[in-house]
Amino acid sequence: MPADKHATLYRMVMPDHVCPYGLKAEYLLQRQGFAVEDRWLTTRAETDAFKAEYDVKTTPQIFIGGARVGGYDDLRRYFGKPVRDPKATTYTPVITLFAMTALMALAASTAAYGTPLTVRAGEWFIGFSMAVLALLKLQNVETFATMFLNYDLLAKRWVPYSYIYPFAEGLAGILMIAGVLSWLSIPIALFIGGIGAVSVVKAVYIDRRTLKCACVGGASNVPLGFLSFTENLMMIAMALWMWIRMAG
Repeated sequence: MPADKHATLYRMVMPDHVCPYGLKAEYLLQRQGFAVEDRWLTTRAETDAFKAEYDVKTTPQIFIGGARVGGYDDLRRYFGKPVRDPKATTYTPVITLFAMTALMALAASTAAYGTPLTVRAGEWFIGFSMAVLALLKLQNVETFATMFLNYDLLAKRWVPYSYIYPFAEGLAGILMIAGVLSWLSIPIALFIGGIGAVSVVKAVYIDRRTLKCACVGGASNVPLGFLSFTENLMMIAMALWMWIRMAG
């Protein structure tokens, strides 16, 4: 890294568009202690001319010590920072979702009972998780259904189930949050959770297939496996718990 911490940044700043990666590049350079010469490309013609001059396809472009580093991802690599691969598998969406729904459940319990650690908080956690998972699937039912058909045993035999599933999961979750109509939410959760668990076990642990999970929607890169299995076990456990409470 040069001793003279000076960088030149070329980025698009137009009346109808300010490049977000240009802003991120400027912030990263400043955070690394660089003085930034910020040069704006204010028209499409100016941008195209810049790309042609330096034989590049994208902006922003960063120069350090007179040498071109490249775009924003290249700048991150220059500073030894990780660059996310959009095609890489990750558990982050599911972990983040469960962490947020757990905090929501603790907050709701605190508001309702004055303490976060209650049995109801555990019930709300599962109900919130089901509702949010359904919401993510319902953002694009068609894409979810396509991914779901890769491994769900019932959906493979009856395609409409792949479209019904997110609505059923959402309905069961909402009813469990409200604590009403248990006679309806319990069988729904047992049914979809049971089939889901068996489907994951067969696809991942018996057939040894490497698939993406549709649990957080059809556009995710979450691998089908333990967390997907956990989602289904949570539904089953909640349904059985509510059944025991009703029987008692």
